[in-house]
Amino acid sequence: MTDVPLEHVHREPDSDADAALFVLHGRGADEKDLLPVAQRLPGDRHVISFRAPDRLQGGYTWYDLDLSAGGLESSQPDPEGFRRSLDLVAESVAAAVDAYGLDPDALGLLGFSQGAITSLSLVLEQPDTFAWVAAHHGYLAESHAGRSPEGIAGKPVFVGAGAADQIIPASRCEAAADGMREAGADVTFETFAGGHGITPDELEAVSAFVEQYD
Repeated sequence: MTDVPLEHVHREPDSDADAALFVLHGRGADEKDLLPVAQRLPGDRHVISFRAPDRLQGGYTWYDLDLSAGGLESSQPDPEGFRRSLDLVAESVAAAVDAYGLDPDALGLLGFSQGAITSLSLVLEQPDTFAWVAAHHGYLAESHAGRSPEGIAGKPVFVGAGAADQIIPASRCEAAADGMREAGADVTFETFAGGHGITPDELEAVSAFVEQYD
């Protein structure tokens, strides 16, 4: 819909449910990439998966990478692009709530890799917007580390990591979980066998997490 700033796909629930899950894909993917994950989660809800704003090869990216601290394993979001995407996602969530008649108190947020990094930062900026957040294979951006806003206390946050992930090592994901826990969130952290991808075991674990808050 043209009223929503970001291009997206919208999957309606089977019932008249007005809960929703917003989905943020990883670097180089697109808005269809995580639909199989989102649609296998328990509960009946709208699924709205956003497309990142900038093209990258055959897909899209939320921001450029700042590699000044070293290689990919120590990268950070480029500040200008990151800020733009955070604002675009926030605006698109608000617009989708109005456009699709969603319950503003029943919104989940799920992201992978860049989408997870964006998700964690967004919930620290707007903790009252989301009922829960699932962040797969992402880290906590330096720009948002140390924040402890009102509304984050007790917020359910799932952080998943891959033991063999060479793009975003499990240690960075664990540090993100620790940072969110220190901010006051109710964090579930698990490491799974495998690399930079959501394994069946990870899907089972995040499904159990979501079921608690459905």
